Amino acid sequence: MDLTNFFNYGSLLLIAPCLLPVMVGSIGVNYGQIADNLPPPEDVVPLVKSIGATQVKLYDADPRVLGAFANTGIEFMVGLGNEYLDKMRDPAKAQAWVKQNVQSHLPATKITSIFVGNEVLTLNDSSLSDNLLPAMQSVHAALVNLGLDKQVTVTTTHSLAILQTSYPPSAGSFRVDLIDRLCQTLGFHQKTGSPFLINAYPYFAYKANPTQIPLDFVLFQPNQGVTDPETNLHYDNMLYAQIDAVYSALASLGYSKLPVHISETGWPSKGDEDEAGATPENAKKYNGNLIKLMSGKTGTPMRPDSDLNIYIFALFNENLKPGPTSERNYGLFKPDGTAAYSLGIRGINVVAGGSSGNAVTTPSYPTGSSTDYLSISSATKRYGHVVLMIAPLLLLKTLV
Repeated sequence: MDLTNFFNYGSLLLIAPCLLPVMVGSIGVNYGQIADNLPPPEDVVPLVKSIGATQVKLYDADPRVLGAFANTGIEFMVGLGNEYLDKMRDPAKAQAWVKQNVQSHLPATKITSIFVGNEVLTLNDSSLSDNLLPAMQSVHAALVNLGLDKQVTVTTTHSLAILQTSYPPSAGSFRVDLIDRLCQTLGFHQKTGSPFLINAYPYFAYKANPTQIPLDFVLFQPNQGVTDPETNLHYDNMLYAQIDAVYSALASLGYSKLPVHISETGWPSKGDEDEAGATPENAKKYNGNLIKLMSGKTGTPMRPDSDLNIYIFALFNENLKPGPTSERNYGLFKPDGTAAYSLGIRGINVVAGGSSGNAVTTPSYPTGSSTDYLSISSATKRYGHVVLMIAPLLLLKTLV
C-alpha cells in the first residue's frame, strides 16, 4: 500500500485525541451562501457562537453578513474572487473596493484579513496567475493608503496540488513549475506578515481509495501511525503529516517562519453511492475531532509550539451547489438552523433546534460576491498535477 498517494491526494486537517477544553489557536468556519433557503445573517450569529468559532471566512464581502456580525467580536476573512483579479490590478479600483467592502464596516465588524483569489496557481490559467500578485499588492497598497494595513492582512488560498512531494513530511517540496510564482507570493507574505493558506480535504483521499486508506488515520481515530525515517517524528493522522510537509516545502525555499493556516477542510455527511465514507458518523468524527484538537495545547510533530488556525467547511448545507451529492452536504447545520449531525462534544451546543426556526431568505449576491468555491470536490482540479513519491513499504505496513 502506498500511503504517499493519500498524503498528496487528501492532505491536511486538524484533529487528534480529545484533550482539555482550553482553546489554543482559533476555530473558524466557512460561511458559503450558494443556496436559496438559508436563514438571514442575524440568525446565523448564534449558530457560529454555538460551535465555539471565533473566526468566519466569507467568499465575498456580503454587507448583510458583515453588518449582522457587528459588535460580536468575531473575526472575519473576506474574499475577492478570481473573477476580480484583473480589476484589482488597478490601484484605484482596489482602493474603491477596500473602502466600500472593508473600511465601511470597521471597527464594528472585526475584519482582519482579505484573501485575494482562490487556488489560482493550480488552475493552469496564466491570465489568473499573472494577475494574482499584482492584485494582492494593489489591495495591500489600498490598506496602507487608508491606514488599515496594521489590522487587515492580504493573502490568497492554495490547493495542496501545489505540492510535488509530501512523503516523508521532512521531504515536502513544491511543484517545480510553480516555484517562481510561489516565491513571489511568499516574498509578499514575508514582507506584509500575512499567513500561508491551504485548502485541504482528506475526504478526497478516502473517496478515491476506500479499500486501501486506513479510515482511522484519516479521521484522527486511534491507530499505529507512521514514523518519518529522516526525523523519527511519529504521525498518527494524515493532517499533521501533510501540514509538516507544507512547512518543509516552505523551509526549502527559505520561508521557514511563515505560519500555515488551513482555510478549508471538512467532511460531507451525505453522498452518492460511489462516494465512500460520506456519512453523518464520519462527518461527526472528522469535525468533532477537529474541534477537540483545537482544544489541546499541541501543534504538529514538527511544529509542536505553533498555534493551529483552521476553518471548517462549511457552516451550512448549500442546496444550489453543482456536482455530486457530497457538494451540497458539507454543512454543520441544515438551512433551518438545526444540526446536520451531533458533534458529540461537551460544551458545544450544536443540537436540534436552531435560532432561525424555518425563516429563510434568498441570497441576492452583492457586487463583491464570489462563486469560486462552487465545486470543492474535483480531484482533477485540486490534485491532478501532484507528483507522487513512493514511500517505503516497510514503514507503511504499520497502517495496513
